[in-house]
Amino acid sequence: IRFVRSRAAAVVENPKTKNLMIKYVENGEPKEEEFGLVVLAVGLTPPADAENLSRVMKFRLNDDGFCQTGAFSPVETSRPGIFVSGAFSSPKDIPMTVAEASGAAAKAGTEITASRNTLITKKVYPKEIDVVGKEPRVGVFICHCGINIGGVVNVPEVMEYAKTLPNVVYAEQNLYTCSADAQEKIKEKVKEHDLNRVVVASCTPRTHEPLFQNTIREAGLNAYLFEMANIRDQCSWIHMHEPKAATKKAKALVRMALAKSRLLEPLENLIINVNQDALVIGGGVSGMVSALELAKQGIKVHLVEREKELGGNLRKLHYLPSGDDPDEYLKKVDQEIRANKNITLHLGTTVKTIDGYVGNFKTQLTDGSEMEHGVVVVAVGGREYKPEGEYLYGKNANVMTLLEFKGKMKKGEVKGDSYVFIQCVGSREDKFPNCSRVCCTGTMTAANKIKDKDPNAKVYVLYRDIRTYGFREKYYKEAAQKGVTFIRFDDEKKPVVEDKGGKIEVRLIDEDTGKEVVLRPDCLVLASGTRPEEGSEELAPMLKVPITKEGFFLEAHMKLRPVDFATSGIYLAGLAHWPKFIDEAIGQASGAASRALTIISKQFLETQGIIAAVNEMVCNGCGICEPVCEYKAITIVGDPNTPERRKAIINEGLCMGCGTCVAACPSGALEQKGFKNNQILAQIDAALVGGGK
Repeated sequence: IRFVRSRAAAVVENPKTKNLMIKYVENGEPKEEEFGLVVLAVGLTPPADAENLSRVMKFRLNDDGFCQTGAFSPVETSRPGIFVSGAFSSPKDIPMTVAEASGAAAKAGTEITASRNTLITKKVYPKEIDVVGKEPRVGVFICHCGINIGGVVNVPEVMEYAKTLPNVVYAEQNLYTCSADAQEKIKEKVKEHDLNRVVVASCTPRTHEPLFQNTIREAGLNAYLFEMANIRDQCSWIHMHEPKAATKKAKALVRMALAKSRLLEPLENLIINVNQDALVIGGGVSGMVSALELAKQGIKVHLVEREKELGGNLRKLHYLPSGDDPDEYLKKVDQEIRANKNITLHLGTTVKTIDGYVGNFKTQLTDGSEMEHGVVVVAVGGREYKPEGEYLYGKNANVMTLLEFKGKMKKGEVKGDSYVFIQCVGSREDKFPNCSRVCCTGTMTAANKIKDKDPNAKVYVLYRDIRTYGFREKYYKEAAQKGVTFIRFDDEKKPVVEDKGGKIEVRLIDEDTGKEVVLRPDCLVLASGTRPEEGSEELAPMLKVPITKEGFFLEAHMKLRPVDFATSGIYLAGLAHWPKFIDEAIGQASGAASRALTIISKQFLETQGIIAAVNEMVCNGCGICEPVCEYKAITIVGDPNTPERRKAIINEGLCMGCGTCVAACPSGALEQKGFKNNQILAQIDAALVGGGK
């Protein structure tokens, strides 16, 4: 792959070859190349009816036609009570879209807090039918799924085959087994034929198993006396051109499901009482916003900050490119937190120990205080990289980082008429290959501020790439229009900075012209990257959550669960996750609060019955299972010096039933409820029998 830093001037068709000719400029030289295919990476535009929608719902759009939001209110429209998330407020990727969606839900929830749980009616199920010791009586329900299955698989033939299998006392076919009338029919047949096991051959259990489990529970059966055969994804879809073979395979899948169903046992869901208090670790903008969102919805919050004051990096910003005042915002939020009776502040302290699991955590702080809580929000922030020894930093008082420069500007301590900014200091290098995302826009903010105060000031930005993405591109254009000079350098030929008799001299090769440029600024500003906050590596194992190789906290899934950890009940926001702008941090902080509320808005949690279990008579305490558990649900207890007394203990509140520990156990002491060895072996035996005539 060849990367060319340029903008294509034109794409034209070669009349002879019919290929595409691209004209562009590289290193100051015009070039033309021929390609067989050109892919256009296009931008996003507002929805076609955005203007009409805004007029009807009475909220404002910005100059680009997207929904207008504020730097400190990224999920709020201009009209109170109407919230926004996703690309309608600005072009963004999936992780921030999902996080903001949760954030918008939190804001909406705040508006209706007083009505929470007032419309809930607890569902009452009939008493479970005792099936222990009884001969299996299986009902099989086979789905056409319209033409998804029925267009390929001979469903009537599969149904007739199912009737011939052992322990099947009833079998039928349905056009859509998931329909409401089909669900009622299943409940009727359970009672009519005294069924104590149910097999449904249809689509995927990922989406439909809970529906069918609920149906048989309503009929009086334990929800786990149910098995599915996926004859859509695993059969009709992948064998759509082989109907006979697909029908034979569908019979085999039904036979396998039936073999397992005969050995199914009733399982119980674990009921966990929930402590409805919350712990927020970190008092920067993300931690403060999360704490306030929770507190406004009636949750008692412990907000822990290692410094003696709230604010974190927000105290060092001073300026935003939008013109909003972060100092005033900090003052406002600080006052709100101190005035909120639901928030208990713990300043100048850190977490010493934390134990427990979702709904039931216990934490001790370094100041000796202890608290119990149901969830944790990790918002410990990040820190600006201090480039000691680079570019004369620490050796010349006029060389400073971007945040230090902004602080001096705020105090009126910046003097001179010539300024140089060097981008990507400590970022996009071998030791730290990531882009810190916020530095380029931060430089545009400072450069424009300089030009506003002194239009004649000479401002130079030395860069590898300018990454002012989204609406922030206008700040880059603004800087260029005000006369800021941009000089691109190669990452293999970084600028050289020397002290010439107390004066700063910067030399570099301009990549666009190939010529050496020498600058002698009054002030050199290093746009240094963002690093994880100190203490993150110590906090992560306490919480049983992972961090990246760079030291940032690692979410459960980048796109689907961007504010969750794999460990239930623990959530993530702000710079602790990765470098982000203040609006992104606030949106994610609201999202983390929303996700936390899904736990602590309840008095109890009901976990699934399909989890791992330990046979302590067989367990030899080898410990192989403990490190392979992604959810940190296994602990080896006992005397390390007496192996025969060591045993694995499973925290049922944390176990997600993935089965990894069961597969890893060399002694067979671990087994998976709902997927026991005899059940799986029965399925394998049924698969090897053949049949499907």
